[in-house]
Amino acid sequence: MANSTTTSLASLISPIVQEALFTASERSIMRGLVREYAVGNNTGKIAQVPVYPVVSAEDLTEGTDMAGTSADQTITTTTKNITLKEVGIMTNLTDFIRDTSEQNVVSHLGRLFGEAIAKKIDTDLIALFAGFSFDAGASNTEMTPQDLFEAAAKLRSNNAPGPYYGVFHPNAIFNVKKVLATQGNTAFGGNGQSELANEALRTGFVGSIAGIQIFESSNFTVDGDDDSVGGVFSQEALGLAMQNDLSMEMQRNASLRSEEVVATARYGVAELIDSYGVRIQADTLAN
Repeated sequence: MANSTTTSLASLISPIVQEALFTASERSIMRGLVREYAVGNNTGKIAQVPVYPVVSAEDLTEGTDMAGTSADQTITTTTKNITLKEVGIMTNLTDFIRDTSEQNVVSHLGRLFGEAIAKKIDTDLIALFAGFSFDAGASNTEMTPQDLFEAAAKLRSNNAPGPYYGVFHPNAIFNVKKVLATQGNTAFGGNGQSELANEALRTGFVGSIAGIQIFESSNFTVDGDDDSVGGVFSQEALGLAMQNDLSMEMQRNASLRSEEVVATARYGVAELIDSYGVRIQADTLAN
């Protein structure tokens, strides 16, 4: 006896669509680590940031006027320009998809596009690391804790204000974790592992090394030699000028029977004080 089953009548049964699964997107971290400036509308497309020099106080002599002495100083500022640019992403959402979908496609696109804009900001800021004049590490060489201590020493020597941040490709920072988690590492503890080494073993979180707060990000460009350029920097080293954080718009295209969904942002990034950052080039072939 023939039976009509869910297999033979599959075309009559509506599929049960579960909650959407988004392709993982690296969370944005750079924006919170740099100096951010809000730029108003109708103020031009270049944000100017005045940079004051370091000045020193001098010994004085009682009864002697300061004018004409070494204490009498001219304060001269320099200007760093941050040029705004526009970035965006768009797609056409057809009426057919919108009206037959069992989920809120527009809401999902909003999340997807928002994450794309955030990733673009991170990528642009990370690209500035390569412009730092001071460096540590080397091409085709694994990063070590010594590289971080060297970078911290350079920043302190240049009077860079804290806190210090380090942002690296996960594979580049891998060897530092490996070194910290090595049994009996004398550089980071006496008997057995130090507290920092234990944390690296338990959670994989590097934490703070040499006064540097360490972060990982996959938003790096890896060159042909499998190297990436990470950075150790003060918050004052890099600037983000933000005029339009994220705008989402929809425009009707009647002949195509669709809605054009557009997401844009308007911002600029720039290196502000070169001596407040150190680039660390390292191999990304973790092993």
